[in-house]
Amino acid sequence: MTQQSTEQTEIWLTQDAFDKLQEELDNLRGPVRTEIIARISSAREEGDLRENGGYHAAREEQGKTEARIRQLEDMLRRAHVGATPADDGVVEPGMKVTYKFVGDDDDEAEEFLLGAREMEDTTDGLKVYSPQSPLGAAIIGKTKGSTVSYEAPNGKTLEVEILDAVPYTG
Repeated sequence: MTQQSTEQTEIWLTQDAFDKLQEELDNLRGPVRTEIIARISSAREEGDLRENGGYHAAREEQGKTEARIRQLEDMLRRAHVGATPADDGVVEPGMKVTYKFVGDDDDEAEEFLLGAREMEDTTDGLKVYSPQSPLGAAIIGKTKGSTVSYEAPNGKTLEVEILDAVPYTG
């Protein structure tokens, strides 16, 4: 997926997930960033930066923190918060999808929320798959009773039957 198409993709989040991501962003922008800058300044005062492990570690952490800040800013900018999709059985972000693998001997149904992976800690153990995941991309727009094939990351072609798709009420 190109950077441009990633920026234009809307992300469905519950209000709780949005609030937690906003809180993480505020923490990274404030206390975390301030603490890293203080560590870099302190390490600079020690002298020769070429052999200063504390300085290099702090700079690396600063880079990771700034990357996470950019990621969170982008995600929150693209967030579509809390709007529950229509209960029409059509798979779309914000739906809890129940499915089973076709040809699977144990015939056990599984379910997941189609939404942003960052929501996983707000769904009481319900798995979250993004619409960009192989399974998510294959079932978008499909309805209850549909059978869909998709290519898994390991290259195998898998087939699933959609048993149900209802709005996630979290």
